[in-house]
Amino acid sequence: MSHRRPEPIEIEDYDSAWPEEYERLKARVVGVLGELVARVEHVGSTAVPGLAAKPIIDLYAVVADLDRASERLAKVGYAPEGELGVPGRLGFAWPPDEKRHHLYICAADHAGLERVVRFRDYMRANPDEVLAYGELKRELAAHHRNERDAYAEGKGPFVEAALERSEVGA
Repeated sequence: MSHRRPEPIEIEDYDSAWPEEYERLKARVVGVLGELVARVEHVGSTAVPGLAAKPIIDLYAVVADLDRASERLAKVGYAPEGELGVPGRLGFAWPPDEKRHHLYICAADHAGLERVVRFRDYMRANPDEVLAYGELKRELAAHHRNERDAYAEGKGPFVEAALERSEVGA
C-alpha cells in the first residue's frame, strides 16, 4: 500500500546536498537490484544545479527485468504503485524508514527516460533557462499550491519548448 499523500507544493532554493542524497539512494537501489540494474539516473529538478525544486529526489533505474526488480524492491519496503500514468514505467513509494523520494524503474528502451534525461541535460547546459524555469515553478506553486495536476500542466509548455530547443542544438 502506498503512503504517498497529497501535500501542498513547496518550492525550495537549490540545495547542494541533493546530489549527495541522490548518490546515497542510488547506492541503496543498486545494492538491492544487483545484476538487474543497468544504470540509475538522477532526474527532475533536484538534478539541475541552481534550480529551485520540490525537495524530493527522483531516480530512474533501468532494469533488465521489471517483475524481478519489483519483487526485490518490495522486499526492502518499496511499495509498488503501478505506472502512475506513464506506460512502461513502474513507480514505487519510498520505504517507511527512508527519506521521501521517487523511484521509477523501466526498460532500457523506455522513451520517457530519454525525455527526462534530455530535459535534465539541456537545463544543466543552459543556466539562463534554469532561472526562468525556477521562477515559473514558484509562480505555479503559489497559484496551484494544492493542485498537482494544474501545477504540472503549467510547466508543460516550458518543458516542451526546452525539449524542442535541445533537439535543435543536438
